Amino acid sequence: MEKIDKNRKRKLRVCVATCNRADYSKLAPIMFGIKGDPDNFELEVVVLGSHLIDDYGNTYRMIEQDDFDITSKLHTIVRGEDEAAMVESVGLALVKLPDVLHRLRPDVLIVHGDRFDALALATAAALMNIRILHVEGGEVSGTIDDSIRHAISKLAHYHACCTRSAEQHLIAMCEDHSRILLAGCPSYDKLLSACGRDDYADVIRNWLGDVKEQDYIVALQHPVTTDIKNSIKIYELMLDALISFNKRTLILFPNIDAGSKEMVRVMRKKGIECHPNFRAVKHVPFDQFIQLVAHAGCMIGNSSCGVREAGAFGTPVINLGTRQTGRETGENVLHVRDADTQKKIHHALELQFGKRYPCSKIYGDGNAVSRILKFLNTIDLDEPLQKTFCFPPVKECISQDIDHILETQSALSVDLGGTNLRVAIVSMKGEIVKKYTQPNPKTYKARIELILKMCIEAVSEAVHYNCRILGVGVSTGGRVNPQEGVVLHSTKLIQEWSSVDIRAPISDSLHLPVWVDNDGNCAALAEKKFGHGIGVENFVTIITGTGIGGGIIQHNELIHGSTFCAAELGHIIVSLDGPECMCGSRGCMEAYASGMALQREAKRLHDGRCQNHFEVQALIF
Repeated sequence: MEKIDKNRKRKLRVCVATCNRADYSKLAPIMFGIKGDPDNFELEVVVLGSHLIDDYGNTYRMIEQDDFDITSKLHTIVRGEDEAAMVESVGLALVKLPDVLHRLRPDVLIVHGDRFDALALATAAALMNIRILHVEGGEVSGTIDDSIRHAISKLAHYHACCTRSAEQHLIAMCEDHSRILLAGCPSYDKLLSACGRDDYADVIRNWLGDVKEQDYIVALQHPVTTDIKNSIKIYELMLDALISFNKRTLILFPNIDAGSKEMVRVMRKKGIECHPNFRAVKHVPFDQFIQLVAHAGCMIGNSSCGVREAGAFGTPVINLGTRQTGRETGENVLHVRDADTQKKIHHALELQFGKRYPCSKIYGDGNAVSRILKFLNTIDLDEPLQKTFCFPPVKECISQDIDHILETQSALSVDLGGTNLRVAIVSMKGEIVKKYTQPNPKTYKARIELILKMCIEAVSEAVHYNCRILGVGVSTGGRVNPQEGVVLHSTKLIQEWSSVDIRAPISDSLHLPVWVDNDGNCAALAEKKFGHGIGVENFVTIITGTGIGGGIIQHNELIHGSTFCAAELGHIIVSLDGPECMCGSRGCMEAYASGMALQREAKRLHDGRCQNHFEVQALIF
């Protein structure tokens, strides 16, 4: 969205919807910018949520004092300040919003942040095919706010985010990069210009009386909706710590989230509204509030203002609990996430009060509004309304005919013997579709690497044979625990192959289930399923190769034995004085009749015959 839409003949009708005092502080600079550009924009203002509740300061009045015409006022809050009331408030807003949005027919709806009211706004607008610009998406914090913020981002068509990390989060959420603007926080446009004002002393005096700069505290704590009980406990401990710390304190009432009613009860039970050190208020105009924060000795609580706006002034902040977990913060913020004692919070006050930190501009540089207005001007109303997501690339799906699926359901077979390593694609009918063979490496590392390489190659090629790999079966020499997928012990035929977990690396690499068993047992199962063992209840299978092995089927079940050695037929001793076996014993059947033993005996006989021939020739001549 780099080019300005010069072909648009009419003004862009922008609706800004504000739900509470906090989001208005972010939206007001944008609203002033839109109002100040009547040639390109037409502004509509919708007010809902706690703005219209007396207990929360009737803050819609400050919107009127800023000389904005409020197009619609919607009473959407169901009182109760609990989880059910929040849900009912969302439902009530969804009932009332369609009529307003249908009447206004905005081109773009601007929604801020992560409040439940904002979720209702975004849901209604998305379902009514109205483009949505979401401000401050992509950020990370604690509580249900995270889920709501990300849900709004998924509904929104355009994004004005505040930090580089937030931008990257939105991209990771598959949002279209061309529709994401790294603008900075709009409130910074106002607070950075206001922090240099010289009337701050009058503001401090008006709200706190005769108190010096940096000798007072600003406290603002909200309930954590996913852990209400603990957040109320932290609030009580904070009040106790502030009382004992004995400094003049401006404390604001909590927001309207579930749990706020209980927090207000705690405040009144402790007599905070009558306490000489406290001034409890429902609302402070934003331009005055930032002056109070800028010149405070400390700010305490869990408001986002503490971790965002306060950093612009270097004001020391104590962040209590988990509500802002994940937020980007400057060095001015001291986190007390496990605020479980008054002493801990009191100690944090002692550490932070009166300090000064370098100013931080993580969230903005004071030019957010101009960027957002330029961004709005680039919106092409002729573009398709349906938003698209930029998913990461995935392998192309190969379609399959339903008539062939049963035939092509397959497995990978891995056969690990003393000499060779084989991998095969095997159909459900037991037919070998493709086989791969390599010499068995001598070391564990090389062997595992080769197994994984051959398996990955086979899975990749299976697509071309119209095979769907459902799992992996591993047949290996040695004593195997099939329940754990571990080779417990192996003879010298397979070196470095004892106490080896073979299941985990294959499963982790291929993301498929893996079965591991001794090669003789696997041969018995294969005979039972596909060979001469079909329909036979009891039989023994003997396999000969580099070594000798076997498997026992009894009552149609494979017998492993208590030590997983039930059919190690090759290591039955037939002569105590016989040749040494690869297992370390002497006279085993494998030492006489295995492939290696027969090869060794043939070589001995051949070498002996040649020697006799040479001796006869020597006698003749």
